Formats: sequence, structure tokens, C-alpha cells
Amino acid sequence: MLLRHLPNLLTTLRLAAAPATAGLLTQGHFGAAFGLFAFAGISDAADGFLAKRYGLSTRLGRFLDPVADKALMLAVFITLSVLDDVPVWLTGTVILRDLLIVTGLAVAVASRAPIAVKPLMAGKICTAAQVTYAGLHLAALGFGFSVAAVYPADAYITAGVAAASAIAYFTVWLNAMQSIGRKDFA
Repeated sequence: MLLRHLPNLLTTLRLAAAPATAGLLTQGHFGAAFGLFAFAGISDAADGFLAKRYGLSTRLGRFLDPVADKALMLAVFITLSVLDDVPVWLTGTVILRDLLIVTGLAVAVASRAPIAVKPLMAGKICTAAQVTYAGLHLAALGFGFSVAAVYPADAYITAGVAAASAIAYFTVWLNAMQSIGRKDFA
């Protein structure tokens, strides 16, 4: 019985990790913030594995999983920007990409465009780049090492991947919106 709810429980814990990680960062508990971020990453992999392997996927889980992922990434990027460890322009890029995707999806759904709600490979690469970037900066704060050898190149790469991902999602959205126009003239 517990196994059936375990993926959603892990996702809920990951959702709670977003404000907790931000709080730890603002209090200067960088090692604990990194540990919580790492736990969230492991729980993301675990809930995905359990849901797929044992057929425990739920509608709630399919909704909460990306929300938890985005909440954690936004909390970390925003807080690290406030702490002046991540450039504000990069955090803005991360937020803008997500806002564009959500807005585009809302417009497509409202327009009844035939759009599939599924992650693209570009989105998965973007998530990996953001997690790597955030994890590296959290680890540097937590363990007291410098990222000077990769900074600011890591920020530019992360922003470039986010922009490429936004373009990929925009292409999907544009195709869906164009199909509405073709139906109207058919």
C-alpha cells in the first residue's frame, strides 16, 4: 500500500525542498543546502523509477513532478542571485524560458491547438545543464572551493542551452498554432 504512494510522497518532499533549500542558503548553511539539493535530485530519480517500473504513475504525480523540479530550480537560482553567486541575467534567462513555455502552452490549450505536453530532448538537456550549474555552485559554497576556472563560461553555456531549449519549444508551439489556421481554411 505504501509503495503505491511513494512516488508522490517523494515528489512532495522535493516540492518542500525548494523553500527549505532557499532558507538554508539565506542562513548561510551552504553544506546543508547542497545536501538537500542532492537529496532532491536522488528523490527525483527514485520517484521516476518507481512510477515507471511498478506502474505507479498518477495524474497528480505527472502534474507535481515538473512543478517540484521547477520550484527547486527557481528557488536555487533566485536565492543564489540574491547572494550574488549567480548572475541575475542568468536567473532571468531561466525564469523567462519557463514563463514562455507555460504561456505558450496556455495559449495553445486555450486555442485548442493540437499540442502534446511532453518534454523535448532539448528540455531534458536544459534541465541537466541547470542542475549541473546549480549543483556546482552549491557545492562550491558548501565545500569552500572556487568555480573561477569555469566561471563565467558555465553561465553562458547554461543560458545558451536554455535559449536553444526555448527555441525548440517555440517551434513545437508554432507548428501547433499553424495547424489551427490550416483547419480553419480546410
